[in-house]
Amino acid sequence: MASVRSKQSEVVMAADGGADDGGQEQDFLEEDLKSWRDVCRLLEEVRQESRALEEQVLSGSSSGPPKVSAALSAAEEVRSSLEELLQREQRVSEQLQQHLQGSDRWMDDFGQTCDHVDFIERSMKYLKCLQHIEEVSAAVQQSLMINSVWDAIKGVESMAALDCRLNSSQCSHLRHFLRKTLCFWHNIIKDRLSSDFEKVLTQLQWPIITPSQPVTPPANSLDLGGQLEGLLLQLLALQTSDDLVSQSASTQTPPSAPSGAPPLCLPVQIMLQPLAKRFRYHFYGNRQTNSIHKPEWYLTQVLKWMESSSAFMEEKIQPVFDRAGKTISAKVELCRGLVHLVQEKVASDAARMLYDDGLFCHLVEEVLQFEKDLRGRHSYPAALPGLLHILLEDAFLQKWLAVERKMAVEKMDAMLSAEGAWTSQYKDISDMDELKAPECAETFMTLLQVITERYRALSSPSAQLRFFGLQKELVDDFRIRLTQVMKEESRCPLGLRYCAILNAVNYISTILRDWGDNVFFLQLQQAAISLGEQEVLGSLEMTEVGRLASMEGSLFDGLLSLLDRLKGDMLGRLLHFLMRETSEKAQPYCQERWLSIPAPQDQSTMSLSSSACPMMLCVRDRLLNLHQVLSLSLFQLAWQGLAEKLDAFIYQEVILANHFSDGGAAQLQFDMTRNLFPLFGHYCRRPENFFKHVKEACIILCLRVGPAILLKEHLKQAGQEENAGSAESPLREFGVFCLSPSDVSILLNLKASLPGM
Repeated sequence: MASVRSKQSEVVMAADGGADDGGQEQDFLEEDLKSWRDVCRLLEEVRQESRALEEQVLSGSSSGPPKVSAALSAAEEVRSSLEELLQREQRVSEQLQQHLQGSDRWMDDFGQTCDHVDFIERSMKYLKCLQHIEEVSAAVQQSLMINSVWDAIKGVESMAALDCRLNSSQCSHLRHFLRKTLCFWHNIIKDRLSSDFEKVLTQLQWPIITPSQPVTPPANSLDLGGQLEGLLLQLLALQTSDDLVSQSASTQTPPSAPSGAPPLCLPVQIMLQPLAKRFRYHFYGNRQTNSIHKPEWYLTQVLKWMESSSAFMEEKIQPVFDRAGKTISAKVELCRGLVHLVQEKVASDAARMLYDDGLFCHLVEEVLQFEKDLRGRHSYPAALPGLLHILLEDAFLQKWLAVERKMAVEKMDAMLSAEGAWTSQYKDISDMDELKAPECAETFMTLLQVITERYRALSSPSAQLRFFGLQKELVDDFRIRLTQVMKEESRCPLGLRYCAILNAVNYISTILRDWGDNVFFLQLQQAAISLGEQEVLGSLEMTEVGRLASMEGSLFDGLLSLLDRLKGDMLGRLLHFLMRETSEKAQPYCQERWLSIPAPQDQSTMSLSSSACPMMLCVRDRLLNLHQVLSLSLFQLAWQGLAEKLDAFIYQEVILANHFSDGGAAQLQFDMTRNLFPLFGHYCRRPENFFKHVKEACIILCLRVGPAILLKEHLKQAGQEENAGSAESPLREFGVFCLSPSDVSILLNLKASLPGM
């Protein structure tokens, strides 16, 4: 319609003459429209065409395109199909609901029937199980009546296996009945076998109470050996049922291992009975042997029983175990039973000793010795518990730590106040007195070593770390005590006691450094890091903990730092006192008239300056004294420190404070190289290396006039050019490496023989 309307507008515009158009449109109309008639004809044609187009548009808008009509028709069909399907679904759903309502009644009836069948089936199984138990019980009874012990044992084993299978069953009455039946027949068989076994053991002279007990083989030893083997095998076959019976009848439980350990085998339980009876007879009740002051009596007795029974268990019992395919050690089994007897006794006695330090300390010592003998002499496996785990209970462990701390403090008081506390017990043996440790320091480190040996055997790293923390406290306490004594002796640092304290500090730090590389303490270090023990680690930063984890440090680093600080402070006091004394003796030497000393060629022979004799004698005597009273490492630090301070003192107070003639320079060099340096030559090969300032100053002062002038001019020129390299090169040719060019210039100005002086 837009095109038609545009065409009409064109025609109208043409009919109107195009009043508003330009000249070109007027020319076009003048050429095409010849007359008004043609214009009317064109208008009519346009109107007809416009009406046709309008009709076409109106008819198209009412009917729609063919594709749209087809899509609408298809959608209508789908909608009709969907409505039909929904109606069918509704009908089927109603029919299904009706069917389910009818089938629920059938399901209820069927479920009741199934439950009834299941109840009957379970009842049948229950009755069959009862019948089986009764049949096995009757079979066991019949076997025992005809003395067929192996068949009776097999029946009991069958009941034991059934008991294990019914362990998760909810039939409590059935399980109770089975367990009672099992216990009944097991006890009958066990009593019969135990009686026979005890008779055979008695004939074999068991138990063997003492190692010296005479053992004479019986006349019928071969027959007894066969009986022993048969009874052992039968008792081993009863082991499973015996474990079950022991669980259900605690009052009849024989001596067994602690919880977590496998139960003792039945033959060994029987063999332990006479020993347990003797143990309780002698070490319980009102017997004199039951003394709380003497735990070593029963501990030693048990060790003797282990030793005396060892050969019997290995020769008579172990071969039968091996033939039966049992991977157990008869000797270890007997030791386990005896250890359990001792465990009960130790736990009982330890609880009574908590308020008596002396008794508890004695018990700990005896338990540690027992543990050592048990593991060492009797090869008791480390995986099995001994007695030490009893002492790891919180109450006993705290008491043990408190006793250790109390005893250690008392011993420290005694060792520091002893008469020979500050003298070395090896002072007369030069090969053993390198560290020159005083007796109190050696006694203290021995005390720490003994504590280490006591807690080394503990199985708990956490408990070991608590003892290690106690050791650190003791070391710090001892350091504080040494510091207090040192302050009292600091007025005379060269005294024997002051030097002994210094030796003690050095000795303790040396031992602790060695311990830091010990495998045991390295293991403790890893345990402390993994457990995060704050008592041991303290307030260490993450970097320090990382150093410990990578084995770059040790748990003793904190203590060593404090000890080294004390050692450095004491050495500083010692050297300060030495230098003060030496400087007083050196005053005449400092005031020597070096300008008036004649040249060497004018003297017959050179000798030590008389003013230097007091200083030299003082240095010699002090070095000899320190060498006698200080350890080798401390003496090395002391004489090197003294040499360094003497070097600085002579350089400042003697050389730089005076002017020297050629004779004075030669005399100074003679005094130093031929007298002072050799005093230190007893302790090193090249003592002049510790007097670099003095040695090089003597070289410069002893230069001849010509080389000295050239050197001075060269240094002056190099200073103006600010070229340090050119100034140092000629100094190295003269052997001067320590002094700077400015120092050399000052020394050259001290030479009286140079022009311009």
